[in-house]
Amino acid sequence: MLLQGERCVIRRWRTRDAASVVRYANNFNVSRYLRDRFPYPYTMEHARAFLAGAVDEEGEETKFAIEVDGEAVGGIGVIPGADIERFSAEIGYWLGEPFWGRGIVSEALVLTTERAFERLNLLRMFALAFAENAASTRVLEKAGYVREGVLKSGAVKHGRVYDQLLYARVNPAWRGVA
Repeated sequence: MLLQGERCVIRRWRTRDAASVVRYANNFNVSRYLRDRFPYPYTMEHARAFLAGAVDEEGEETKFAIEVDGEAVGGIGVIPGADIERFSAEIGYWLGEPFWGRGIVSEALVLTTERAFERLNLLRMFALAFAENAASTRVLEKAGYVREGVLKSGAVKHGRVYDQLLYARVNPAWRGVA
């Protein structure tokens, strides 16, 4: 899988990305608004374990590298829903701090969302952003996601309670149930 943008490439993770992942993921500013499963400090062991599991059980790729200038500098992933949410998925992302503010994640979101809509026949993609993470909400809005609501006290990170903002994008070309 390869999605070419103007600012970045979305591609499969490679075993040799481990050092790059550690270089950019081992940063408190990167991890502070991510789920706890994204560790900090981020070690080589974390990177190897992550890269070993970058393909889901059915073999459908759901986790991708964000590449800039030939180097993996972030990641983006899709978590498909189940049961009555089987045509929805959550999307999440991170980017190394030296690359912030360049439109890279907005482009990565557009590329990955459109691919997921088509490949996975998704009706809806959503993301949860910490309410105080203005940069992430701007990224989502630039990528065509619309704010749907606020999850009051929706997360606890580092012992602190946070509100979360729910953003979503609906697939206008959804093919329906086969």
